[in-house]
Amino acid sequence: MSAGGQPAASGLPRLRLDELLDELQVRIDEVRGTRDRLNGLLEAVMSVGRELDLPQVLRGIVEAAVVLVDAEYGALGVIGDDKRLAEFLPVGISDGLRAQIGDLPSGHGILGELIRHPEPLRLSELSEHPASYGFPAHHPPMHSFLGVPIRVREDVFGNLYLTEKRGGADFDEEDEAVLSTLAVAAGIAIENARLFEEVRLRERWLAASSEITSALLSGTPEDEVLEGMLERAKDITGADMGVFYLLGPAGELRGSIALGQGAEAHRGIILPSTQGTLAEAALAQDGIITVTDVESDERVTVQPERWTGFGPAVAVTVGTKERLSGVLMLARRQGRPVFVGAEVAALPGFAGQAALALELADRRRDAEQMSMLEDHDRIARDLHDLAIQRLFATGMTLQSAQRFAEHPEVSERLGRAVDDLDATIKIIRSTIFGLREREAPATGSKLRSRAVQTLDEVSAGLGFGPALRMEGLLDTEVPPAVADEALAVLGEALTNVARHAGAAHAEVCIVAADGVLTLTVTDDGVGMPEGGRRSGLRNLAERAERLGGRMEVTSPGGATRGTRLEWEVPLAPPTL
Repeated sequence: MSAGGQPAASGLPRLRLDELLDELQVRIDEVRGTRDRLNGLLEAVMSVGRELDLPQVLRGIVEAAVVLVDAEYGALGVIGDDKRLAEFLPVGISDGLRAQIGDLPSGHGILGELIRHPEPLRLSELSEHPASYGFPAHHPPMHSFLGVPIRVREDVFGNLYLTEKRGGADFDEEDEAVLSTLAVAAGIAIENARLFEEVRLRERWLAASSEITSALLSGTPEDEVLEGMLERAKDITGADMGVFYLLGPAGELRGSIALGQGAEAHRGIILPSTQGTLAEAALAQDGIITVTDVESDERVTVQPERWTGFGPAVAVTVGTKERLSGVLMLARRQGRPVFVGAEVAALPGFAGQAALALELADRRRDAEQMSMLEDHDRIARDLHDLAIQRLFATGMTLQSAQRFAEHPEVSERLGRAVDDLDATIKIIRSTIFGLREREAPATGSKLRSRAVQTLDEVSAGLGFGPALRMEGLLDTEVPPAVADEALAVLGEALTNVARHAGAAHAEVCIVAADGVLTLTVTDDGVGMPEGGRRSGLRNLAERAERLGGRMEVTSPGGATRGTRLEWEVPLAPPTL
């Protein structure tokens, strides 16, 4: 070629142009990569923001982070009140491998470093950091690391952890910037999900409170309502077991209701006080108390084995200092998350609403009782002022007409009618006494109701129901000790009728008058045979003698069959 070298010189610009084109292509690829990454980041932010269910939000954050920074493994750690990891959501590790690794981390080592210092942390080699102390058995090897905190408002909610950037490269500043941007969006999404969850929980608590109030005021039995309250509280909080301790006026445990896993050990508990129980701890706090591990809680010293296998627990008082109805307790199995504030924030209000409903139900029952007593008093007055007076007048008319009856049979029938009227008046008077005595149901011997109950119990053996007539202030004038003896005699006498008399009818008459209680049992059976065994009757006679009374048994025999037992004791007996 000529010395001018023009053909050779023309190749240099072409080479330079190729280099420029290659560099331009690299820059275009970088711009495209940045654009694609920005689009991916935008899509991740949009995806996380669309979800309102908190567990799904957390899972979506980790999955988006792994894709954005091209990491093999990722995790999101939720920080608890004790500054340790309350939850840990890994991505990239199979369920089988996770089971082999064992317990999830609690916040030590590198993970704890980010909790103690909530600032972005980027490492080329995990093992070289001073806070690192290795991995548990079966854990996959990890080298590169990138972690950023997730803040909700001013509080650190948790941390994003990414390890093992694909291709063996290190995480760079752009990865850190992308992940930090995602963490900001994650904080907003978590706050929205939390607010939504709080609103949903509040609605469920309000609905449960409304159901309890409606059930109590509609007359549903209290035990059934309390079980419903316990079931709803257990369901809303996701507890494995719910217990409700019923408190007496002196602070004693007078029973308990329990539902869920292990509930059998907590049912029907009766103790002289709440000392050494989780209920005592709640009462000491005058409201609500949360426990991280109830099985090992030092305050539970009475029958602590009942809580074996349970960890997180919460207890809340139902009622006020002036009127405590009980203590509601909820517990989860060991290994489950502790009860956080948002889950149980509405529990005191729910318990207070339940206490108010219980008090309203008591007031309603008191009002119904007063109304019933007023009805009893009105009926008693009407019977006394109207019915008895009319019967008296009718009886006097018949007695006066008896003098003008010339036929003996007519005179006899009039006499029987007058006797029937007298008996009817006595029955009405006995009814009046019974109605008025119910105005003070907590005092006296309750002889009337117990006598009726005794007759009901022996009716099956007799094959018929005996007639019963009661006169006098049986529930107020008869001492409890005398009433107990009389009822024992009544039961034995009717049992003898059922076993030996072969009767078709029997009549019982209990009268308290002139300081004496008289119990009479008559039947139309075979009567007392000559030389028959009287050991049972001897016992009844001895009962009367101990009280300073007597007993007489007569059996006419012949055509007039049957037996009449009369047991009579003074109402003020000698010392027993």
